[in-house]
Amino acid sequence: MKKNERYSPVPSSDKEVDIIDIKGIEDIGYVQQDAILLNSLTPEENTRCRHGLYFQDGQRRVDYILTYHIKKPSSSRSRRTSRLTDNAFTRSLRRGRAQPPPPPPPPPPSPPAKGDPEAGGTTNHSLDYHEDDKRLRREEFEGNLREMGLELEKDENTITPGVGFVKIHAPWNVLCREAEFMKLKMPTKKVYEVKQSSSVIEKINTFIHKVSDPLHPNVDENRTQKIKHLSYTFSREKQHLFDLSDKDSFFDSKTRSSIVFEVLKRAKCTKAKYSMGMTSLLGSGVYMAAYPLHDGDVDGENAEPNDRKLLYEEWASYSVFYKYQPIGLVRKYFGEKIGLYFAWLGVYTQMLIPASLVGVFVFLYGCVSVDDDIPSMEICDDRKNIIMCPMCDRVCSYWNLSTACSTARASHLFDNPATVFFSIFMALWAAMFMEHWKRRQMRLNYEWDLTGFEDEEDHPRAEYEFRVMQKSTKREQKTQKTEKEKLTCKDRFPAYMTNVVMMLLMIGVTFAIVFGVILYRISTKAALHMSSNPTTRSNVRLTVKATAAIINLVVILILDEVYGAVARWLTVLEVPKTDKSFEERLIFKTFILKFVNAFTPIIYIAFFRGRLVGRPGKYLYVFESYRMEECDHGGCLMELCIQLSITMLGKQLIQNNLFEIGVPKLKKLIRYIKSKRGSFQEEEREKKLQRYETDHFLEPFAGLTPEYMEMIIQFGFVTLFVASFPLAPLFALLNNIIEIRLDAKKFVGELRRPVAARAKDIGIWYNLLRGVAKVAVIVNAFVIAFTSDFIPRLVYLYMYSPDGSMHGFVNHTLSHFNVTHFQNGTAPMNPMYLGYRVDICRYKDYRDPPWSQTPYDISKEFWAVLAARLVFVIVFQNVVMLMSDIVDWVIPDIPKDISLQIHKEKILMVDLFMKEEQGKLQVLDSMLSNAGKNNSNTNNHSPVARSRSTPHAHTNNY
Repeated sequence: MKKNERYSPVPSSDKEVDIIDIKGIEDIGYVQQDAILLNSLTPEENTRCRHGLYFQDGQRRVDYILTYHIKKPSSSRSRRTSRLTDNAFTRSLRRGRAQPPPPPPPPPPSPPAKGDPEAGGTTNHSLDYHEDDKRLRREEFEGNLREMGLELEKDENTITPGVGFVKIHAPWNVLCREAEFMKLKMPTKKVYEVKQSSSVIEKINTFIHKVSDPLHPNVDENRTQKIKHLSYTFSREKQHLFDLSDKDSFFDSKTRSSIVFEVLKRAKCTKAKYSMGMTSLLGSGVYMAAYPLHDGDVDGENAEPNDRKLLYEEWASYSVFYKYQPIGLVRKYFGEKIGLYFAWLGVYTQMLIPASLVGVFVFLYGCVSVDDDIPSMEICDDRKNIIMCPMCDRVCSYWNLSTACSTARASHLFDNPATVFFSIFMALWAAMFMEHWKRRQMRLNYEWDLTGFEDEEDHPRAEYEFRVMQKSTKREQKTQKTEKEKLTCKDRFPAYMTNVVMMLLMIGVTFAIVFGVILYRISTKAALHMSSNPTTRSNVRLTVKATAAIINLVVILILDEVYGAVARWLTVLEVPKTDKSFEERLIFKTFILKFVNAFTPIIYIAFFRGRLVGRPGKYLYVFESYRMEECDHGGCLMELCIQLSITMLGKQLIQNNLFEIGVPKLKKLIRYIKSKRGSFQEEEREKKLQRYETDHFLEPFAGLTPEYMEMIIQFGFVTLFVASFPLAPLFALLNNIIEIRLDAKKFVGELRRPVAARAKDIGIWYNLLRGVAKVAVIVNAFVIAFTSDFIPRLVYLYMYSPDGSMHGFVNHTLSHFNVTHFQNGTAPMNPMYLGYRVDICRYKDYRDPPWSQTPYDISKEFWAVLAARLVFVIVFQNVVMLMSDIVDWVIPDIPKDISLQIHKEKILMVDLFMKEEQGKLQVLDSMLSNAGKNNSNTNNHSPVARSRSTPHAHTNNY
C-alpha cells in the first residue's frame, strides 16, 4: 500500500511507537530486568492503571478507546503472541540477540479462506469469513495508526465478555504535529492584565460580584481572571513561546482526545471495498464503538478529585439549581461547542425571568379586572335571557347565554387589554435576548481564545466518497477519463424529489391527523349531548376540549419520533459531502416537520376554527354529515390556551424530561444485561470494571440537535402565541431550571464523553431563533386582531356605543335567526328544552336580521371590524419590527471592554514578535561580529607571514 493512501508522510522520529497485547506479555521471553517496570505497575498495584485511565506502564494516558467484538473460547484461555512493533523495548531486545529488526509485514492482499490456521492465530476456534475479514481490517487500520505515530495497547482479558478494547495514546510529538495542523490556539508565556474600560465600571462589577457570590459555583474556572495568558496558534518552530514546563498538562484531556479523533478520521483502511476512516469502520461493524474516556468516577469511595466529579457536584446536582453554571469548567471538560450550548441555555433561562414576571402581572391583571369587565357581566346576567342557537344538529337544543358565564370570565384572564402590551413587550424581549446572547457569545470567544477562529475544513463523509467512487468506477468502464469526480445536482435529483414528496406527505399526515381530531370533537360532542346524565351534558365543552388536547399531545409525541427518523433517512439519501452540511440539512428538515407537528393543531384553533362554519339554516358540512365546529361566545382563545398549556407542559414533562433521562438509563441497563449473558467466573464478577469498560455501558453521545430542537420549539411556544397564553414564559422558566440540571446529569453521568469540538457560535440555530422571533410578531398581530375580541371591542367603543362605554357590546356581536328557517332534519329534536317555545335564537356573527330586506347577509359592521383588524395587523407588525430593529441597532454586538481587550491582544502579539525578531537580529549580529574577530585574529597569527630574520615561534593568544 502506498503511503499517501494512508496518511501524509510522518517523520521517522515520529514513528517510534508501540502496540502491546496485555494478555501475551508473559509470552515474549524478554530478560528479567527489562520486565521490572511492567511487572511493578500492574493494574492491582497502580491506582491510575487500575481505573483504566493509563496504559499498563502507568505512565501513558489513554486518550481514546476503540471497542470491537471478539469470540472467546469456552475452554481455558490460550496464550497468544503479542505484537510489539517498533518500540524501544523490542529494539533493545533484538539488538541483544544481534538480529536486525525485520520490517513490518505487508497486509495480505485478500482475506484468507475460512478456517485458515494462520488467520485464526492460536485460538482453538476458527473464525468465519466475516469475522476474519474484520480482524484483518482492524490490523491494517491499527497499523496505519501506528505509522501516524499513535501508541496502541490491546486488552481482551476484561470482565466484559465478547468485547475487546484498543487503548490509544498520543505521544508528545504527535500532539505537537496535530495541534499545528489543526491550528489550535494555546496559551503562551506572555501574560497581561485584564482591565475594565473604566474604574467606575470595575467598581460596579466588583460590587455585583460580591453581592452575587453565593450564586456562583465553587469552581476556579468560573472566577473572574485579572491575568490572562496571550494565546497564539501552536507551532513546533515557536515552541519557545509556550510554557512547556509540564508537557503532561499542556494539552488537556479534551484536547488530546480531539487530536486523536482527528487522526482517526483521516486514517484509511483499504482492505475493504471502501473505508475512509473511523466512521466507515464503525458503520461496517469492524469496531463497535469509539470514545474518549471520562476523567474518573463521580461518586464512591474510590472516586479521586477530578473535573468530572467537580461538575457532578457543582453543576449536575439539583441542590445547586439556584447557582450559575460553571461554563468555564464545562468548556474545559466537554469542549467549546457543548459549552456554548449550555451558555446559550443559561442566557435564555435568565432572560425568561423578566418575561415570566411580566406574564404573571398580565395574568393577575386579568384576575383583578374580571369583575369589572362589562361584556362578561352581561353574559353572566340571567335577566338578559339571551337564547342561543343549537351548537349541533338535532341532538343539541337551544341554550341560555348565561350558562357560558364561567367560560367568559376565564377568557378574560387571557383576553384583556394587557395582552396587547405583553405581545409588544415579548417582541422587544426576543430582540434583546438575541442581542444579549451575541454579546455573551463574543465575551466567551475572547475568554476561550476563539477570536479569529474559522470553521475547520470538514473532511468528506465516508458515504459521499463511496458514492463518488461508485460514480468514477462506472465512468471508467465507459471512458478512460481520470478527472476528479463529485456528486452533482443531477446525481442527487432523485433524492431531492424523494425529499420533496416525503416532506409534503409527512405534512399531509399531520393535517390529516388534525382533521381526524376535528371529527372526534364533532362526534363526541353530539354523543355527549345525547347522554341521559345531566352532569355529562353540562360538561360537554370541557370534556371535549381536554380530551382532544390530550389526543393531540399523544399524537405529537409519537410523530416527533417518527419525523426525526424520517428526516435523518431523507438527509442520508441526499449524501451531503461534509458532516457540517449533513447536520444543517438534518436540522432544517427536522425543524420543519416538528414545528408543523407541534403547531398545526394550535394554528387551526387560533385562525380557522369557528370561521368556516356558515350560519344557522346554512351550515357547512364535512362529508355531508359533520357540521364544522363553532367557538364559544367568548371566542376560541380559552380553548387555544388549554391546547397550548397541555401541549407545552406535556412535551416538557414527558418528552423533554422523562424520555431524556429515562431512555439513556434504560438503554444502559439493557446493554449491561446483555453483557451478563456470557459465562462469568465468580472471582471475575468481583473485579472492579476498568474506566473504559464502565464507559462502554454508557449511552453514546448523539449530538446537540435534540437538545437545541426542544428549546427552539419551546421558544416558539413562548413567543408565537404569547398573546393568548401569558403564562408560557413562566412554565418555560420552571422547565429550564430543571432542564439545565437534567442535561448536566445526563452529560456527566449517563453519556459517554463526547469528543471536544471547537465552535465560535451556535450555528444555524441562531438563524432559526431569529426566524421564529420575526414570525412571532406576525402571529401575535393576527391572534390579537382575529382571535381575541380586542379589535371588535375598540370598534364598538368608538363607533357604535351610544354612551361611550362597553354596555351593549354582547348584544351588538349577536345576530338573529328565525327558527323556522332551519334546514330539513337539522332542527332540535327537543325544541321545548328550556320550557317554552323559541321563535328567534341568537348566534355570534355580524349579519342582517331575518326581517331586513337582505336577511342573513353580511352587515356593514362586519366590514368595519375587518378593516380595523387589517389596519391593526399592519400597524402592529411594522411598529414592533421597527422597535426591534432599533434595539438591535442601539445595543452593540461586541461589548466595549472586550473590543478593547482584543485590540490590546493584537498589539501585544505584534510587540512579542517584534521583540523576538529584534532578539534574533541581535544574536545574528553578535555571531557575525564574533566570527569576524575570529577571522581577523587567525589572519594576524598565520604561520605564512613569518619574518626572515626571526625564527618562527608558535604563540598562543587564547
